[in-house]
Amino acid sequence: MALHESITNQTNVSLRIAKHLFLKELDKNIVFSPLSLQVVLSIIAAGSEGPTQQQLLDFLLSKSTDHLNDLASQLVSVVLFDAAPTGGPRFSFVNGVWVEQTLSLQPSFKEIVSSDYKATLLSVDFKTKAVEVTKEGNLWAEKETNGLIKELLPPRSVDSLTRLIFANALYFKGAWSEKFDVLKTKDYDFHLLNGSSVKVPFMTSEENQFIEAYGGFKVLRLPYKKGKDKRRFSMYIFLPNAKDGLPALVEKLAAKPHLLHYSLHPAEAEVVEFRIPRFKISFELETSDMFKELGVILPFTRGGLTKMVDSPLVGNSLSVSKIFHKSFIEVNEEGTEAAAASAGCYEEELDSKERIDFVADHPFLFLIRENSTGTILFVGQVLNPLDE
Repeated sequence: MALHESITNQTNVSLRIAKHLFLKELDKNIVFSPLSLQVVLSIIAAGSEGPTQQQLLDFLLSKSTDHLNDLASQLVSVVLFDAAPTGGPRFSFVNGVWVEQTLSLQPSFKEIVSSDYKATLLSVDFKTKAVEVTKEGNLWAEKETNGLIKELLPPRSVDSLTRLIFANALYFKGAWSEKFDVLKTKDYDFHLLNGSSVKVPFMTSEENQFIEAYGGFKVLRLPYKKGKDKRRFSMYIFLPNAKDGLPALVEKLAAKPHLLHYSLHPAEAEVVEFRIPRFKISFELETSDMFKELGVILPFTRGGLTKMVDSPLVGNSLSVSKIFHKSFIEVNEEGTEAAAASAGCYEEELDSKERIDFVADHPFLFLIRENSTGTILFVGQVLNPLDE
């Protein structure tokens, strides 16, 4: 499967997850990394077979685990590496696997997670040192996200029955290609979904911006300072025309993903009035119920994860117990800092001449994307910029 087709599928899955999350959480700011979650599901698929594997492939819109593994390998080599040495965003994406010391991974599965996912493999004592392993996993996630993601694994989430943990950590720090002047930041009203409003700090600029107006919404692209390679990272803000229009916009983009692909290329325009709020969001979720509601049920039941460990007895009784996800983002005059981490525990059982306004003074959708490949790194919604 071509990289472009795989990324298109990844984007469509990201929108499906976003719709489910956003329409269930109509009262809170959200940020998550669909990439992080999909990598965990891809690893689960690689270690499963039969109906369990097929259910994962159907959800991930992939024809085979080979395609998923090949996509992961290409992303690691083409997209998910640090751009800071050449002047671009600081970037990190790492995977880790913790295995019960009395078990060994099946050679084929070990090769996949080591080569395609570039995961670090660690042998640990879950049976008698589960608390210590929990601390080790949390320190790993905290270190790999520059201290932004703490306590990825909650207390008692790992116990003597845990046999495997798969985790990944994603860190991004990008400076705007044109930074905002902090002296021009002023408080304005931000209109909430309930009809009230709050005063929040808005950043502004008189420079031309990449903005396009579509039916019922506008799109802003804010590019990050680029390095010397081909990658181009940007934040996109999807602003509904109606002050209470975010839920309808999320529904629309999820139902017609081509609208998102079509709207990701706004042209440069002169701005009449341009304001976007500063915001900072922390979000966490245990995702097993969400995935079950989205139709991914079998990995959480016993019997389908038979291609992970060498012991048939243990392999036949493995199931995913929990998938934890934590994310963070801060957007200010300088740029963006964002991080996410996921861990799965497995137990035995726009026209360039047009002048346009863009005033993000009501709830909006945002995403961070690598433009040359189309890889979506983070997706979120801002309902109230003051609510962290």
